[in-house]
Amino acid sequence: MSQSGNFVDYVKICCRSGNGGAGSAYLHRDKKTSMGGPAGGDGARGGHIIVKGNAQLWTLLHLKFRKHITAGNGGAGGATMKSGKMGDDQILEVPLGTILKNAETGETVFEITHDGEEKILVDGGRGGLGNWHFKSATNQTPRYAQPGEPGKEEWKILELKVLADVGLVGFPNAGKSTLLSVITAAKPEIGDYPFTTIVPNLGIVAYRGNKSFVMADIPGIIEGASKGKGLGFRFLRHIERNAVLLFMIPADTNRTVKEEYRILLNELEVYNPELAQKPKVLAITKADLLDAELQKEIQKELPVGLPSIFISSVMQKGMQELKDLLWKEIV
Repeated sequence: MSQSGNFVDYVKICCRSGNGGAGSAYLHRDKKTSMGGPAGGDGARGGHIIVKGNAQLWTLLHLKFRKHITAGNGGAGGATMKSGKMGDDQILEVPLGTILKNAETGETVFEITHDGEEKILVDGGRGGLGNWHFKSATNQTPRYAQPGEPGKEEWKILELKVLADVGLVGFPNAGKSTLLSVITAAKPEIGDYPFTTIVPNLGIVAYRGNKSFVMADIPGIIEGASKGKGLGFRFLRHIERNAVLLFMIPADTNRTVKEEYRILLNELEVYNPELAQKPKVLAITKADLLDAELQKEIQKELPVGLPSIFISSVMQKGMQELKDLLWKEIV
């Protein structure tokens, strides 16, 4: 999975919730009573493993080396109806867009999408009931109480899908990293070779009137990515969480722009048909290589009904117009 540098979008951890405390079988005694009625307190529940959303986190890096998460055990019930002390919960803070899965079945348990949202990943064991619960007309002094319920040990997978307003989609070297470095404060690695970007880069784009939106440079996909070829699934999943997809096709492509757009769109549709329903914008990059006549020729063959723009990140051509186009789709 994508584990390079400080960006970690997949971790597998063993979660152990706390055991429930045992109920007490105490029988009441005082100066006047040597053997009174049942007065054993209840055992407390064991600690839960809880997941909490934190909008300030962008990665699962802080959990990468925590392979075992263990919550506290619940305390046993005491004399004179005193309940035990509840086991300490373990709270795992995660970025928004984190999906929790059962490691054995691969089934999704839930996902965290809001700041401060809390969900129980593994329940602590229930505490046992004290003996006073079992008093009856025929058994006035029960000398037994319930044991606590054992905690659970389960392996879980945490998988992060980047939450961004705009996701950049294109083959390697389409100019995505360059655009991100020009239009935001992000500093992605830029190079003229495939897969320079091996983890998603996020940047904040400043817009008119102190507004802003988040842009994610998703690693370049190749034909066959939807079947896991190349860097495959691990990157396509990030695109699912973007509100708008900005397709980027360089002016010097070996295919026609329409052909390249169809291939990119097909890879996304094969992976997840719902992606085709997202708002899309097309940017023809490296437009500084085109003269007016060539640009006019390419314009004629662009997909119909798709908002499009010619840009040059290096020359900073069309940057504001691109922001306007994207903002219109986001809102």
